[in-house]
Amino acid sequence: MDLPPGCMVLEKQCQKVCKLKKSLYRLKQSPRAWFGRFTKSMRAFGYRQSNSDHTLFLKKQHGKITTLIVYVDDMVVTGNDPEERKALQNYLSREFEMKDLGPLKYFLGIEVSRSSEGIFLSQRKYALDLLQETGMSGCQPVNTPIEEGLKLYVESNQVSTDKGRYQRLVGRLMYLAHTRPDLAYALSVVSQYMHNPGEQHMNAVMRILRYLKNAPGKGILFAKNVDHQSIEVYTDADWAGAVDDRRSTSGYFTFVGGNLVTWKSKKQNVVARSSAEAEFRGMALGLCEALWLRLLLQDLGYLSRQPIRLFCDNKAACDIAHNPV
Repeated sequence: MDLPPGCMVLEKQCQKVCKLKKSLYRLKQSPRAWFGRFTKSMRAFGYRQSNSDHTLFLKKQHGKITTLIVYVDDMVVTGNDPEERKALQNYLSREFEMKDLGPLKYFLGIEVSRSSEGIFLSQRKYALDLLQETGMSGCQPVNTPIEEGLKLYVESNQVSTDKGRYQRLVGRLMYLAHTRPDLAYALSVVSQYMHNPGEQHMNAVMRILRYLKNAPGKGILFAKNVDHQSIEVYTDADWAGAVDDRRSTSGYFTFVGGNLVTWKSKKQNVVARSSAEAEFRGMALGLCEALWLRLLLQDLGYLSRQPIRLFCDNKAACDIAHNPV
């Protein structure tokens, strides 16, 4: 490293190096150093780091559980042990400079509201701000995020569009998909053309914004349910749907206790030779997610003895799954 201006050293010390004692803000080592420091403090207070999600910390005592999940320096603490929650809050206040924001209402752009029916998550403010910034707050709304049967591809003589604006819009919409599973497929399609977007791709993104205008407050409701241990997965796939490379697209939804918790729509890595192969790969993708959810539930103290229910609408793929030989 070069010495900062004004730093004077002896000639014989010019070949020495500096030992970094503290990671400064915005250094690439800073996030790792911060998380290592936080993890060390949580373990010292008796918390265990989950193997399923390394940002999740748990403590079980006297038949009760307290959990903390962290995203950079934003944390959510929950559990059924009020005394332990208060002790954890006091401990973290001594270890770090922190502020208690009270009951969870707003976290990383996600709005949390409670009612007698359950907990509702939405990003209404985020969606309205996005429409305002893009000048689409007065647009004509539509009922679907993507046209039925639309096949996007890279044309040889396509009309170019603002690449930076396209990438920013798709990036912001992808963050909105945390509480909007209805946007998953449309975003998986438009995100494939970030490197070379054309006018038709930008029109598809604009349609997603017009769809947001139709219902910016949609979200996810976690209804009250005593059966927290049941895991269900619904999978589907098209066959050779991508015009550019003829790869298929997989999609899945996972439900825990009847509540939708995770979802994904992603183009497969290889070309499937049949619709059964495409569907079977989609089943494997959904099953991996379900197995991870079961491990996460075990960390939280729910030892499920129920089998995972996997749903697929392709008979050939189901027969292969029943008899893989």
